[in-house]
Amino acid sequence: MLGQTNKAPHEGGTGHPPVRTDRLLPDRATPRPRAQSCGDFDIRITRDGRWHYKGSPINRKELVCLFASVLRREEDGSFWLETPAERGQIEVEDAPFLAVEMFWRQCPDADGKPRQCLAFRTNLDEIVTADDAHPIRVRLCPKTRQPSPYVTVRPGLEARLTRPVFYELVALAEAEQIEDRKVLGVWSEGIFFPIDDLPPEADA
Repeated sequence: MLGQTNKAPHEGGTGHPPVRTDRLLPDRATPRPRAQSCGDFDIRITRDGRWHYKGSPINRKELVCLFASVLRREEDGSFWLETPAERGQIEVEDAPFLAVEMFWRQCPDADGKPRQCLAFRTNLDEIVTADDAHPIRVRLCPKTRQPSPYVTVRPGLEARLTRPVFYELVALAEAEQIEDRKVLGVWSEGIFFPIDDLPPEADA
């Protein structure tokens, strides 16, 4: 099961193979076969970011990284491990990754002026910078307003910020006016990411 991964073909190659004029080309390209569904792989990612197979933790980080590299999320919210040959569904309790470290730096904008950039390291050592393609979002519990912060790692796949990382993020927060609301949030790559509304007394 998922014994190996296939690297995507290089997209920046130059030139094309010579055309064989002594052969008839097909009317249309042969469609790429869809990966065979293997059902449920009995793999679970718990809220603390640990991967389990049949109830036992997977302790080899290299193997976890291999699985994570072929992790996909469908439009219905389900998570799948998918290679060109096979695919199987897995269970994810919360987010598939954790953001365990945050990096702050000044990076130039299009005019060369410095602006704040925030990058995060996941528990699998991926580095992602918060920007338009990798937004930060904070889900608030409707009853307690307890925050659950996330940053997008890949399309459909997020990392939940650990508590210490979230505290570091909040320490960089500033107030901004969004329409008729005053919001606390952070800037990264020229984009403002809201964290929470400011209480009315904060406006005084």
